[in-house]
Amino acid sequence: MKDLPACPECESVLTYEDGAMLICPECGHEWTEAAPAGAKVIRDSVGNPLTDGDSVTVIKDLKVKGSSLVVKRGTKVKGIRLVDGDHDIDCKIDGIGAMGLKSEFVKKV
Repeated sequence: MKDLPACPECESVLTYEDGAMLICPECGHEWTEAAPAGAKVIRDSVGNPLTDGDSVTVIKDLKVKGSSLVVKRGTKVKGIRLVDGDHDIDCKIDGIGAMGLKSEFVKKV
């Protein structure tokens, strides 16, 4: 049996694995071993964690600031890059170019 780390919230040693997740039965905290306890996880509109290189779909029409262009709902964006700041995602959209998106307006494909 593999030695599992103690819970980062309550320090309980009774943690168990559920797929890729580690779960503490005492406090209910869930985490992955790959992500450090203090690391910020960027999630899409439905709660899926995003990583660099993912493909996402835009879930609502978005006006492009300073332009009359609109990113239509359902537009697929490939190869995103996660960044810190006001917008969580840097990407290139066909027909529009490079732009920043907020993770709350995309869904992982």
